[in-house]
Amino acid sequence: MKRIVFVLLLAPSVVCGEAPNYLDVIPTFWRTLYPDGGHGLYCGAAFKAFDRDYNIEHVYPMSWVGKALRCGDRAACRRNSRRFNEIESDMHNMYPARRDLNQKRGAFPYREIAGEQWIEPGCDFEIDYRARVVEPRPAARGNIARAMLYMAGQYELEIYPRQRRLLLDWHRADPPDAAEKLRNQRIEALQGRRNGWID
Repeated sequence: MKRIVFVLLLAPSVVCGEAPNYLDVIPTFWRTLYPDGGHGLYCGAAFKAFDRDYNIEHVYPMSWVGKALRCGDRAACRRNSRRFNEIESDMHNMYPARRDLNQKRGAFPYREIAGEQWIEPGCDFEIDYRARVVEPRPAARGNIARAMLYMAGQYELEIYPRQRRLLLDWHRADPPDAAEKLRNQRIEALQGRRNGWID
């Protein structure tokens, strides 16, 4: 009973059937999944709780979702599309990332880039602006792959065949660790839905 009350207090719009609201989900995301901080998706550096240099990265970009749903820009989609709000609020697609790297990635797809051109020393995150693609560090690739594959299946969103093959390779090469499995359990407690790619 305590667990149910706790979940209802943290995320009423997620568990009570109301239209989800991403802005309401943000505090729940940080308090429940990263109460003591954690490690950023792209560089793997540790961050403290409520570190303002970090924000939420939607691994499957929300601009792609807006185009798929044909609901307009992000603000219009939030106003007019319950489905967009549900997708934007799904914590399986949300990871902490440094604000500057989140912005630099934008909506570029994930790929492998020839050579090693790290964005900065100690951060194995690469961007090819000419090809408009990014390459995450090996330790993040499985998490990214499982989030992308989950989103494609859960919401019938498109992933091109070439990228799907790459994501499946990353999923196999970087299997879920204990932290990712615990995160999956916590998100299930909040949303009532697991990412089956992690199981």
